[in-house]
Amino acid sequence: MEIAIIACGCFWGPEIKFSKLEGVLKTEVGYCGGDNEKTSYEEVCTGKSNHAEVVKIEFDPKIITYENILKFFFDIHDPTTLNAQGPDFGTQYRSEIFYINEKQKYIAEKVLNEKNIKFSGKIVTKISPVKNYCTAENYHQKYLEKRF
Repeated sequence: MEIAIIACGCFWGPEIKFSKLEGVLKTEVGYCGGDNEKTSYEEVCTGKSNHAEVVKIEFDPKIITYENILKFFFDIHDPTTLNAQGPDFGTQYRSEIFYINEKQKYIAEKVLNEKNIKFSGKIVTKISPVKNYCTAENYHQKYLEKRF
């Protein structure tokens, strides 16, 4: 089993899409890249925590490769919009790949460079080491309480 952590806008839609890929064993929504080890939905929404909304993907590399996960990542969102996806705006909605080791960093750079040719050099996706990953505990309940 391996892990990929990616940010491509609001985490709910991407989590569902990644969970349907053959070889993906588990997905989890959370936050990564911020200044503190833990954060909350409210903190992230201020834009001051520096966390991005992310999907943590546990996958079987014998069935799906990290490279194919990243290619899918670029296919399901717009990597050319800075801090925005669709109607969502803010630094938490940025496009970013968080790597766990140097092999993942190399693959991320390779895939980004290949995709950037297709996008005429307009990709703004960042590639960063994993920093302060935390789950989005209780987010779903808070979200439902606000909506209903």
